[in-house]
Amino acid sequence: MFQERKAAFKTPPSNVRDPAVSQDVRRTRALEEQKRRRAERIDSTRQLDFFADLTLGPSDDEADDADDVEGGRDIVREGISQFASMLPTAAPAGTLTSAVPTPAGPSESAQPATPDVSMQTQPTRKKKRKGKGRAAPQDPGRASNQASSSRGGKKNTKPSKWADKCMYAELLEMKDGFDASGALRDGIPDDIETGWVAVTPVPVGKRCLAVTHQTSGIAGVVPNTTIRSRVLGKPLMKPFPSTLPPQTVLDCILDENWRDNGILHILDVVSWKGQDLADCETPFRFWWRDTRLSELPSFPPPPNAAPPEKQATTYQFPHPTTFVPIPYHTDTTLPHLLSTLIPFTRTTRTIPISVPVPAPQGAEAEATMDLDGAMPLVQLQTVQAEVQSDGMLLYVSQATYEPGTSPLSSWVPLRAYQTHEERLQQEATGAHRGVSAAESPLDVFERLIRRRIAGGISNVPEVDMAA
Repeated sequence: MFQERKAAFKTPPSNVRDPAVSQDVRRTRALEEQKRRRAERIDSTRQLDFFADLTLGPSDDEADDADDVEGGRDIVREGISQFASMLPTAAPAGTLTSAVPTPAGPSESAQPATPDVSMQTQPTRKKKRKGKGRAAPQDPGRASNQASSSRGGKKNTKPSKWADKCMYAELLEMKDGFDASGALRDGIPDDIETGWVAVTPVPVGKRCLAVTHQTSGIAGVVPNTTIRSRVLGKPLMKPFPSTLPPQTVLDCILDENWRDNGILHILDVVSWKGQDLADCETPFRFWWRDTRLSELPSFPPPPNAAPPEKQATTYQFPHPTTFVPIPYHTDTTLPHLLSTLIPFTRTTRTIPISVPVPAPQGAEAEATMDLDGAMPLVQLQTVQAEVQSDGMLLYVSQATYEPGTSPLSSWVPLRAYQTHEERLQQEATGAHRGVSAAESPLDVFERLIRRRIAGGISNVPEVDMAA
């Protein structure tokens, strides 16, 4: 069961893949729905409904015309009987209550007022405390059963508020074929050259959310960041200190080798320092992400988290320390896709990171120690970390960030996913390769792009330079 879930963890759920509705149609509907919701939010923010019936009254010209017609000012001919219902009810005869209080004289004010009989407090009775006596003997077996039932009772199944908050892409549905009218229908969006943004190379890792909260302490020292899983929203590790500002939510990919390189890949930004950016379009969010991450200060690596027997030769990060944005590209023309972006997706990305130099042991450690007996400062060295590519992401430029699986983002993986039948066949033959024999989706994408270029299919508007 675990292998099946692991093999198909990137495939979109079946409830969003309707075979009767193409991905292009669902993408258009989703974009229109986003625009409609955005317009409603803007109108509600402006509070136009409060001013719908607002009027400044008749103008001076209209008032003069009304006076000329009626011959003067309006005379109110109503009596005061309509205000009778607003008067207080008269007290019945024979009561001691007076409608108007009579001021008391000096002698009366000196005498203490006689308390009303009805206002006298009655003595309170002491209530018997139940359960104060000696407890009845209880069967030890019954007590143990009750204790076990209380421990094994119904657990708190309330989902986390961070569950399924990532904007998860659908697999790009590509095919070789034509429709009934003879038009090319290969699954690649018609406006791929003008209305999309490419994010590549997407690294191999675990999709997650990085959430920061407000803390009282020095930035980079006090734990303020939590990594949460994409599906359930549960913490993947303990809170750790980072240089990210408080009240920030980032869509991330935790590198598969983060213990060795300490890299957290930043895919998108949901909010930054309390500022909601989910309603912004895709190019602006990516520009904001790169700009703000470049402004973060750098801190030395934390203490070594490797086992004690390996700390002399190996350094392991206890938590991510390097926040690296995934490159995005606004030029998605067919020639640029074929010559630059697709080859870039197949390459291995190298990222410089800082790691401490292993501390010397034995006599060398004593030689490097200062005269005062203090240990020397930690020396850092820059190494190149290799990050494997997993595929390419395509985002609609006009789309905003929305949680859940969305057709406004398409995923083109580098390797084909293994089906259930292929996995069973490999297990029967004893060859556990974990890869599919089908053609790579990125190879299919490249072949369809080549066919579009060869057929002269392009949606980029031609500009007459001579004009």
